[in-house]
Amino acid sequence: MRRLNRKKTLNLMKELDAFPKVPESYVETSASGGTVSLIAFTTIAFLTIMEFMVYQDTWMKYEYEVDKDFTSKLRINIDITVAMRCQYVGADVLDLAETMVASADGLIYEPVPFELTPQQKELQRMLQIIQSRLQEEHSLQDVIFKSAFKSASTALPPREDNSLQSPDACRIHGHLYVNKVAGNFHITVGKAIPHPRGHAHLAALVSHESYNFSHRIDHLSFGELIPGIINPLDGTEKIASDHNQMFQYFITVVPTKLHTYKISAETHQFSVTERERVINHAAGSHGVSGIFMKYDISSLMVTVTEEHMPFWQFLVRLCGIIGGIFSTTGILHGFGRFVAEIIFCRFKLGSYRSTSVPLPDGHTSNHLPLITDNSTH
Repeated sequence: MRRLNRKKTLNLMKELDAFPKVPESYVETSASGGTVSLIAFTTIAFLTIMEFMVYQDTWMKYEYEVDKDFTSKLRINIDITVAMRCQYVGADVLDLAETMVASADGLIYEPVPFELTPQQKELQRMLQIIQSRLQEEHSLQDVIFKSAFKSASTALPPREDNSLQSPDACRIHGHLYVNKVAGNFHITVGKAIPHPRGHAHLAALVSHESYNFSHRIDHLSFGELIPGIINPLDGTEKIASDHNQMFQYFITVVPTKLHTYKISAETHQFSVTERERVINHAAGSHGVSGIFMKYDISSLMVTVTEEHMPFWQFLVRLCGIIGGIFSTTGILHGFGRFVAEIIFCRFKLGSYRSTSVPLPDGHTSNHLPLITDNSTH
């Protein structure tokens, strides 16, 4: 009984076989079929390699939501060099909540030469080229996100000691913690002094001839400091054409959560609009000479996640490539043979009809001659 059940099971499985085996004696091969098969195998190999490269690659997914964190502090990372002596300039932050954050809370004033060394100029030139390419190709930002912490730092290399070059500029670098509201970080003449109705700078002792707000922004970012991330103002250099000149940067900061296979960090992206003008009260151009960075915090938060193709999806796409090419080449090969047979058959029929057979009475017959057994000998 067990053997009968096994035989029935085997017979049932044979009937369910969707891949019947054809004996080799019934299979006819041809040169055209071999050529098509070679093309199909080559195409499958090429597309399989390309699909494997796509499987190895990753892409960035962007999701947007409302930022509900209003109580935490926002960190501003600053590295700016101004072409004035440190005793002549002062930097601070004043936000919409009328809270003033003095530069003494985290910024360092360092006397340095404004002229860069050849090595520093090379890095600045490289940053400017990257910035121009980022403005044209926004997809390069994904590459920067994926290479964070793996690439070299964007900070300027240390300056070589040069006793012949006297410090004629002031490097203001460090970080400040401010409220997550709109504010204004500015560098202007004179040190900031507290004032009950706002804030002021002690600029009366500085002559207008010494005003020079030519500056270089080596680094400006918001949030956690991530090496390898290039921000929109990194490498910016502005040369003042007048003593009384105002440089304004209008910045929109977007909170960003970055999740890649290498890091997970909370940072901030930002976009910037620049404007500069000469202060001339007689011509109606009012204001204060200096560098003003007015920032605003966006209410939306962006979550950037690095994603990878699942393995099952890779297998499905691979099977689709192999099966699709086999089916398509089989159909094209069959259609080609069908067309070729029709064309060749017409040529053969035409050649048979053009042959003539002489008759005993002197006439000719265009009918095909009958093939008998005697004619074959």
